[in-house]
Amino acid sequence: MSSPLKLRAIDADDVEVLAACLQDALVLATDMSYLPGEKRFVLVANRFCWEKLPATSLDPQAGTDEKGPFERVHCGLAIEHVKKVQARGFTPGAEDDAERLFEVLTIQTETAADGSGALTVLFSGHAAVRIEVERLEILAQDVGEPWPTQWRPHHPFEGENV
Repeated sequence: MSSPLKLRAIDADDVEVLAACLQDALVLATDMSYLPGEKRFVLVANRFCWEKLPATSLDPQAGTDEKGPFERVHCGLAIEHVKKVQARGFTPGAEDDAERLFEVLTIQTETAADGSGALTVLFSGHAAVRIEVERLEILAQDVGEPWPTQWRPHHPFEGENV
């Protein structure tokens, strides 16, 4: 059994690592929340455990025929020092979007010389959350035990027929 993921991101390079770990994570709209009194944005994701795959299975030339079981785990994410949150492609708290499931594509960063900036969590289906921060600090930690899944996310490579 491997150790649960526990990361702290304080610069763009750290966010790049975190984004790779969260790629293909599934997030319900109701599992995202901005806590303005705490200057914090939080979410809980159902994360695919990419780090548990052998390195050869990440090679695009190796194909994607491997059979599971693979693993998923719940992962809590807290973005600190938040000034403002904006959503695109959905309305947080709206009844119509309450049970909507989003798939994380990546997290982009914008930083200013004073350390302030913004993070944009991009989801499939053209949805996104943009989070303006006073300074960059993200905490991510797996919670609970991983569970098996037979489904591995697949990403077509350039030139590949979809």
